[in-house]
Amino acid sequence: MSKYLSVIIPAYNEENRVKETLAAIYNYLLRQNYTWEVIVVSDGSKDRTVEVVSEFISNKPGISLITNTKNHGKGYVVRQGMLQAEGQFRLFTDADNSTTIEQIEKFWPYLTDEGYDIAIGSIEVSGAQINERAQWYRRFLGKYSKYLIRIVAGLWNIHDTQRGFKLFTAKSANNIFSRTKIDRFGFDIEVLALAKKIGYKIKEVPVVWDNPSGSTVNLKSYFEVLKDLFKIRYYIWFKVYDIKKI
Repeated sequence: MSKYLSVIIPAYNEENRVKETLAAIYNYLLRQNYTWEVIVVSDGSKDRTVEVVSEFISNKPGISLITNTKNHGKGYVVRQGMLQAEGQFRLFTDADNSTTIEQIEKFWPYLTDEGYDIAIGSIEVSGAQINERAQWYRRFLGKYSKYLIRIVAGLWNIHDTQRGFKLFTAKSANNIFSRTKIDRFGFDIEVLALAKKIGYKIKEVPVVWDNPSGSTVNLKSYFEVLKDLFKIRYYIWFKVYDIKKI
């Protein structure tokens, strides 16, 4: 039986944060008048992430866990969750709770009333609020890499591709994630580049973003994203994605 909303949470070595995030999401969803499911996907975690999640969900129907024994990358596990999900709408959100679940309420009107296929959280549009505790190089690289991403990926009208809070219709999720090839941090760019090429309507929604310490994103991750960015451009040029416009 299909659900109204599926929430996908990718998790890699999140033993210290995932329980609090799950509790916040679970308690929020219990108050809603629609059907839902939560899918946590462990990306080959080497700490106690799987044990912590398993213990939390043991008496909570509606939450499931996919356990990967190997680390594949965030793009891989988000794809896995999105394609397994049954929701009419599908959200992926980060295990660190940097964008809290109740902010989805700002997204609904665009997908249910205004004909958008995808709504994405953004800290680069009016109304966003940023509580930043990242290292200086993350702030510097994040600021200037956005322009390169927008130019190379053909996403000039999207100001922030990288927030881990994106809501899709089931149709757009299936169509996009069945084509994605990027397994690591560059997958956000790929998803949006594919969405634009296919012809989906994307709305950028301001969010409150609280960036906690302890992120697994490091300096190397930024260079991996840039490498993925040029792979995506190559795949688009040479029609690797087999895109069919809607």
